[in-house]
Amino acid sequence: MDDEENVHGFPLDRLLHAAQARITGGISPAALQQAFSDWAIHLVNQPGKQADLVRKAARKWLRFGSYALRGPMKPNTPPAIEPLAGDRRFLGPDWQAPPFSLWWQGFLFTQQWWHNATTGVRGVNPRHAEIVHFAARQFLDALSPSNFPLTNPEVLRVTVESGGANLRQGAKNWFEDVERAILGRGPAGTDSFRIGHEVAVTPGKVVYSNRLIELIQYEPATPTTFAEPVLIVPAWIMKYYILDLSPANSLVRYLVERGHTVFMISWKNPTEGDRDLGMDDYLELGPLKALEAVRAIVPNNPKVHAVGYCLGGTLLAIAAARLARACDECIKTLTLLAAQTDFTEAGELMLFINDSQVAWLEDMMWDQGYLDTRQMAGAFQLLRSSDLVWSTMVRHYLLGKRAPMSDLMAWNADATRMPQRMHSEYLRSLFLDNDLAAGRYRAQGQPVSLADITVPIFCVSTTRDHIAPWKSAYKITWLTNSDVTFVLASGGHNAGIVSPPRPAANNSNQREFWINTIASDDWHLDADAWLARATRRGGSWWPAWAKWLEAWSIDPTSPPPMGSPALGYPAMDDAPGSYVRMS
Repeated sequence: MDDEENVHGFPLDRLLHAAQARITGGISPAALQQAFSDWAIHLVNQPGKQADLVRKAARKWLRFGSYALRGPMKPNTPPAIEPLAGDRRFLGPDWQAPPFSLWWQGFLFTQQWWHNATTGVRGVNPRHAEIVHFAARQFLDALSPSNFPLTNPEVLRVTVESGGANLRQGAKNWFEDVERAILGRGPAGTDSFRIGHEVAVTPGKVVYSNRLIELIQYEPATPTTFAEPVLIVPAWIMKYYILDLSPANSLVRYLVERGHTVFMISWKNPTEGDRDLGMDDYLELGPLKALEAVRAIVPNNPKVHAVGYCLGGTLLAIAAARLARACDECIKTLTLLAAQTDFTEAGELMLFINDSQVAWLEDMMWDQGYLDTRQMAGAFQLLRSSDLVWSTMVRHYLLGKRAPMSDLMAWNADATRMPQRMHSEYLRSLFLDNDLAAGRYRAQGQPVSLADITVPIFCVSTTRDHIAPWKSAYKITWLTNSDVTFVLASGGHNAGIVSPPRPAANNSNQREFWINTIASDDWHLDADAWLARATRRGGSWWPAWAKWLEAWSIDPTSPPPMGSPALGYPAMDDAPGSYVRMS
């Protein structure tokens, strides 16, 4: 057996696993079996835990039985069990009358018991315990009485009132969604948010391109601009225009209108031919080449305000550490948006990342050359299946209603692929082994240390981020030798970042954020201690960031030219370019 087979396995095995992975949605059966076996073996050998579960089941049945016998007969009787915070499935008035009130309370008691059964089992590997708990919750969510027409009183009422029109419309919605999926078209409503027409419309030019990126320079909107340009490195897991949505929601437009010269990387949507692109390629052809182009185009080779979002922020942190010794004149400040540099507490996404799972994904990617958009979307939907799967199904197919499409929702449906080599290296080096935070990561053959970063950092995370939890993102304050202004904004991974300032009357979501700066020589603060000291403010965090950028900028001067043909950076296609249109 040669070394290649030792490391990567036999082609026959990989072909088999790839075929199986398409059936399982990319989830490794071995990983699930390991977790459930670990949990079950320990639970079987703990009679005390078993007896406690029996007692809890008996108490829950007594509470439920007592309510069933007396509660429904008395108006305004409080339920025997309340839904968890954020669970809005059973809050409507239709759910408060029997028999529906009994069904959902019985469901919640069952859900609570399974929580007790899948947690607190001594000796179980913590990761396995999380997987079992997560899987049990997903299974129960699928069986919720809200998901079925005969046990959902809202669906029954609407069906009677409309004479079944909701179900007819729901069937039409279902057939339309199936047809769109077969034809490879986006969900219904996305046609109203066309790239270059309704979204990604900030004027600009493509001034540089290579096999992996197009670099967009945006036209100035003010008579003068700050001397230091802003370079944004978005995630390549999705398309860049989350930061240039419709004009009212565009971070790019906001920066341009405040006098900044803004550049944006637009990543190519990789195909099978890009299977061998690795993390070093993304580093070299992405932020390093973009920084080189930006500093050549803008007069006097200025330092750059570098901004990274999600995976782009992780890659930008690697680039900043790589350049800290090689080019201390390259980066003026570093802004990280919903980005992680330490992956030990990377949230529920880590449930899908262990050795068995990564090997499973590697075999699937080996066969097709990339990780498909549907396979990634499925994993993210599982993290919030109650909101993104089941409630959507009820609304679209049982109630016959389409949720109004927004620019952010349309962007979310416009996913990209991930090259085989890059994604494997990313999962193993960063997620599994946490090499970057541990000081073991090597970029372009050279060791990378985040401790080499000394430029000021502005880091933004969000309260409901399931992909990059804020306490994980906060660890950048421990890993660098920088003054870090950390912001915790309300919202989720995407909606918390797309948070434009709005008049109070139009700010229905009542945005808020917490902000505090940790100096590089401050005593160590953990996340909870930081939050206790942070200042709470209402509204968008964008103005606070803009003021921070301006404080680290030189007085405005005349805007730079669009591109620099003499230096090999001609202004080519109009923004948003061609890569963002690749399907």
